[in-house]
Amino acid sequence: MKPHDMLAQDLLDLNLPEAKDDRVWIALRAADARQSGEAVDLTVPFQPFLPELFKPDSTAAPRRETLRLRRYGSKIVRLSLGEVPDDASNPMLQLHPDLKTRPLTVNREEGADFTVRDGAVLVARIGLPTPPRQVWSSLIVPALDELTLAFYPDGKTEVPWMAFDTFTPVHRESIGLGYVTRNDAIDRFAFAHYAAPDEKFAGTGERFMPLNLSGRTLVLENRDALGVNSRRAYKNVPFYLSSRGYGLLVMTSAHVRLSLADLSSRAAQGVVADNYLDLFILGGDDLADVLYQYRLLTGFPGPTPLWSYGTWMSRMTYFSAEETLAIADRLREEDFPCDVIHLDTGWFRKDWQCEWAFNPETFPDPPGYFQAMRAKGMRVSLWQNPSIAPGTLRYDEAVNKRYLAPIPRQSGSGSDFGGIAYGGNIDFSNPEAVSWYQGLLKDLLEMGAAAIKTDFGEKINEHADYATLPWHRLHNLYSLLYQRAAYEVTEATTGEGIIWARAGWTGCQRYPVHWGGDCACSWDGLAGSIRGGLHIGLSGFAFWSCDVPGFHSLPEFMNQRPDDLLYLRWTQAAIFMSHLRYHGTSAREPYAYPAVAPLVRSWLKLRYALIPYLLDQSEKAVASGFPLMRALILHHADDPVCWTVDDAFYCGESLLVAPLLNAAGRRRVYLPAGQWVDFWSGEILDGGRFLPEQTWPLHQIPVYARLGAEIRVYPHPVRGTDDMDLAQTETVRFDEAYPGFAATSLQRLTRLFPEQGDVT
Repeated sequence: MKPHDMLAQDLLDLNLPEAKDDRVWIALRAADARQSGEAVDLTVPFQPFLPELFKPDSTAAPRRETLRLRRYGSKIVRLSLGEVPDDASNPMLQLHPDLKTRPLTVNREEGADFTVRDGAVLVARIGLPTPPRQVWSSLIVPALDELTLAFYPDGKTEVPWMAFDTFTPVHRESIGLGYVTRNDAIDRFAFAHYAAPDEKFAGTGERFMPLNLSGRTLVLENRDALGVNSRRAYKNVPFYLSSRGYGLLVMTSAHVRLSLADLSSRAAQGVVADNYLDLFILGGDDLADVLYQYRLLTGFPGPTPLWSYGTWMSRMTYFSAEETLAIADRLREEDFPCDVIHLDTGWFRKDWQCEWAFNPETFPDPPGYFQAMRAKGMRVSLWQNPSIAPGTLRYDEAVNKRYLAPIPRQSGSGSDFGGIAYGGNIDFSNPEAVSWYQGLLKDLLEMGAAAIKTDFGEKINEHADYATLPWHRLHNLYSLLYQRAAYEVTEATTGEGIIWARAGWTGCQRYPVHWGGDCACSWDGLAGSIRGGLHIGLSGFAFWSCDVPGFHSLPEFMNQRPDDLLYLRWTQAAIFMSHLRYHGTSAREPYAYPAVAPLVRSWLKLRYALIPYLLDQSEKAVASGFPLMRALILHHADDPVCWTVDDAFYCGESLLVAPLLNAAGRRRVYLPAGQWVDFWSGEILDGGRFLPEQTWPLHQIPVYARLGAEIRVYPHPVRGTDDMDLAQTETVRFDEAYPGFAATSLQRLTRLFPEQGDVT
């Protein structure tokens, strides 16, 4: 649809046929403020407006609503309006025990109608001064006596709400606080806060966009993104960070639109498609601290087991025990370290038709199969999805017991590949369906499966009759309920919390690992994947991966193999991501790419050598606001250049990695302020500058360490993590004495020699 570049049409949808009788209400100056327990309640009149522009409706009286302010800890302010669901039943919230509400007081002080404080700490000012009115013309209607306020979530960082974002009073670019009614009931809320001219934003989920989202309008509605090079997203999170040192979380599972200094360049604004508004404004000492506050509200990621940091080998799909046992043997024979073989869609009686039971012809002895794999040092991961097709093993039971939400009329949600008319999705809003589903997984986990791939979950049938939630609240939340069910039964059964998940929403970071979906086997697919990983790391997630070397080929989707150079360069980038999995629509085993297989072997050995460092960083990640793969701004938020760097990242706190994103192997690298050690040569370099563009040999990509950093490595050859004795790690220190990679034990381990790079 052609955009109108107008608030009424592009965010509020007032031009749609179903909105012909909708009415807009905008918050006016607070009439009263009072303490209510530990909270402060504001009595706020809302002025109704006629459909023509934003002209006050003098025929209707304002409504009075209660706006509640609360404070959590020393860095979070909560603003809520309407019938907010109970916190205890909200699966997105997982309040940390240390995060207590703090009593607020309200007073009248100079410079505002009301001030809200936590003791002596300023939390909010309500009713801010406006310029005096000097009447020159009566042709323009007077401006509203609009609600003005500013928040100070950490007592120092000011977050002003946006008021008077107008040309004339009846032409608005944003609404500081308001809602739209339909049939006299609230249908959606709008809010806006001020965006400074140089302010930058990041986060909002797994965006495949440049790092700075200022100037973007986003629809936060989970979808099968069908790649990583569009505005669609598998993982939306209604939370963003600002370069001014704060964050904003919209606590909802409904669809959200955000316009970050776009529709109005002086406002960050949103529309929430629900009848309540619940906002958390987060402060912090730096961006990582803001992310830490976010996790205090929504939960911290669980730790992932040692073996998960090894190589995962997969394709779409393996079809038999015999095939995968042979692949495991060949990986061992050719000295490619590996820990996991993943069975994708082909382990059922019919490809893609999930039954949570092995095909007895191709997997005649599942327990024996798992045991044989473990004897080879391999674990097995299993694909499944939450949709059940008619005629499959579980369908009748699921329908009869209402584990599938009934669909009033047929509106199938078939697979994007198989075209299967599924009978519906498991209703994870139904506790009995959750228990049934967990029982299916428990049988597989007790049999020997190590992890479950919780694929899909981005869309559900909007016409189905779900047990406890309406569709508009369940759609985005579905991924959280789905992944929680799989993660919890895995942890309870195996003692190790891990899944492999694609969709996401607020709180899903508690259930790692997530991966970036169906990226193209192309250089732009690699670039888009890295962008997605950076944004999801700025949205509370610690562990993230992507399909190496891309999922699908172009233009034939699954009838072409990735280019050798792409396979190698993608591998090199993924070595430094939190988890490493090969997957795609054709062969992904490194021996299928003989021209680069020797170099890939060396890089996989380097990956295993780095696992102690990754483990150390993962322990810090689950207890902090940091992801393993992190954008440069988490350490250099004050550097405006770092807000433009979306093709390089920190691996943990010590290593800076700049993947190569073209066949020529050329790139410029930006080193932030400080001193850096070239991982390969040992040269010490000053930061705060771009290094000259250069061409990198096939056996290297740009990697730099902070001067003085120490990392633990495992300098002994292994087939997989079962061979590791972590008491035998060594420490590499990157200082003036660091001799360069060629003189370390890692070089001898990986045998990473330049002469191996003769690939054409």
